[in-house]
Amino acid sequence: MKHKVILIVLDGLNYEVARHAMGHLQAWHAAGRAALYRLECELPALSRPLYECILTGVVPIESGIVHNNVSRLSRERSVFHYACDAGLSTAAAAYHWFSELYNRTPFDASRDRHTDTPELPIQHGLFYWADHYPDSHLFADAESLRLKHEPDFLLIHPMNIDDAGHKHGLDTPQYRNSARSADIILADYLQGWLDAGYQVLITADHGMNNDRSHNGLLPEEREVPLFVLGEAFSLDPDARPRQTDLCGTICELLGVPHDKTVCREILN
Repeated sequence: MKHKVILIVLDGLNYEVARHAMGHLQAWHAAGRAALYRLECELPALSRPLYECILTGVVPIESGIVHNNVSRLSRERSVFHYACDAGLSTAAAAYHWFSELYNRTPFDASRDRHTDTPELPIQHGLFYWADHYPDSHLFADAESLRLKHEPDFLLIHPMNIDDAGHKHGLDTPQYRNSARSADIILADYLQGWLDAGYQVLITADHGMNNDRSHNGLLPEEREVPLFVLGEAFSLDPDARPRQTDLCGTICELLGVPHDKTVCREILN
C-alpha cells in the first residue's frame, strides 16, 4: 500500500532530551499510538554529512560529504529522486544545505528560497539560511507547502534546537526549552497530518555536547530519537532501526522502487 510521508529532522536533538522534554510526542507514545526508538547517528556527527545519510542511506565516508563545508550536489540517489522517478511529488521546508545537496548549488536565495520546479528532485521548496530562523515560521512554511501542493513526500527541517545547543550547550535550560518549544509546535500539526493520511517520522541528524558542539563519539552527540506515528507502523518496541535504514524505509512507505536497506520491523 502506498502512503504519503512527512519526515521531520529536528536538527541537533539529543535522544535523552527528546525522551524527557517532549511531552506531546510522549503522550502519543504513552497512548500506544507512536513508537520511540533510539538511533545512533553515523560518523562524523555533523549536519550536512548526516542530511545526506538520512536521505540516501549512505554513510559519509562513502558519500564523500564528510564535513559541513563540502558544498556540492549529492552523487547518491535520495528519497527525493526515487519519489520523482515514480511520478510522486516532493516538497521541503528546510535549511538551504538540502537545496544544495539535491537541487542546485551554490544556493542563490533570490532564485532558490521559493522553489517550484517539477524537474528538480525537491519540486516545491521553502529554504532558509539563518540558524535562528524561527521554528514556528518553518513549520508554517511546511504546512503552506502541504496544503498548496499535497506532496507525497514532505521534509521539514527546523534549526532552533541545534542553534540553542551551539549557543548554550547540552545541559542548559535554553537547549531543553528549545526542544519543548518544538514539541508544542508539533502539537498544532500532528493530528491534522495523520487525519490527512500521512505517515510521520520525527528524528534528528545528531545530538549535542556540553562543549556546545558535536563531531565525536560521546553518546550525547550520537544518540538521537526516532518517533514514528501512523497506521503503517508496527510500533514494535523491539525493533532496532539504523539511521542508514531511513531512506529505504521511507521509500517502502511511499511504495516506490529503491535499492536501499530497510528496517522492516517498524512497518506493518
